[in-house]
Amino acid sequence: MPQLTSTRTLPWYAIPWVVDGWRQVKRYPLFSLGILIFVLVIPAIFAPWVAPHDPYMGTLSNRLTPPVWQDGGSMEHILGTDKLGRDMLSRIIYGARVSLTVSLIAIFVGGIMGTVLGLISGYFGGRTDAVIMRLVDISLSIPTILLALVLVAAVGPSFGTVITVLIVLLWARYARLTRGETLGIKERDFIARARVAGASHTRIMFKYIFPNVFNSLIVLATLQVGYVILLESALSFLGAGLPRAEPAWGVMVADGRELIVTAWWVSMFPGLAIMLTVLSLNLLGDWLRDHLDPKLRNL
Repeated sequence: MPQLTSTRTLPWYAIPWVVDGWRQVKRYPLFSLGILIFVLVIPAIFAPWVAPHDPYMGTLSNRLTPPVWQDGGSMEHILGTDKLGRDMLSRIIYGARVSLTVSLIAIFVGGIMGTVLGLISGYFGGRTDAVIMRLVDISLSIPTILLALVLVAAVGPSFGTVITVLIVLLWARYARLTRGETLGIKERDFIARARVAGASHTRIMFKYIFPNVFNSLIVLATLQVGYVILLESALSFLGAGLPRAEPAWGVMVADGRELIVTAWWVSMFPGLAIMLTVLSLNLLGDWLRDHLDPKLRNL
């Protein structure tokens, strides 16, 4: 009977799960790099327990404290403080939570609206398709910044204002993608057999067509998260997004634009957080697209 070798006697690099993990890293480098970078925003989930300070409270005596590695820095504020003495590391951690929450809500609601309208448009065609597609064209032609400024002037900057602007912008993209996929799927034989079997329109759309569109929607949603984070940050930077008191990355970059020479860290670190998060999500989206598309999977 063969002797079983305990993993305790093996060096760490020879342990089976380590070997398998390294093979996956070499096979999917984009996915691995994306996961590695995205781990940086995981503390946002546990922000109340991870953040060393209250992101809303500051001490004016500690205002514009530099990072710990510069003269005048301290371990109490590793990434320094802003002009109100608030800890930068804590605000960046909470800012990840704000940015991801806004993105996920906007993509979820906009994705559902766009998917349903895209299914209806592609399946029924005719006047229904024409009306929905004209609404899509109108939505895509609306200047995002102008819409945000109008809403801010009407109701003021708020969480709901940003999400409304993002939903108006996003649903049309999902509707156009779903409609294009539906036009091809509805002509297949299994859809014809479902009609002959007496399946209702609703059943055909959501049981037979939607599962075949789902992979494309997941890829689009993954790629859109990074885009939405950038857009939310840009709106907040221009004052048409979240209120100034919120620890959002765009707000933080805007707060430091006048201090870029004397206190570069106020804008630099939240900007770096935006870049790393968007990069990781784009890498994950590229990997997911290649993995879910059978034509690309075998290349």
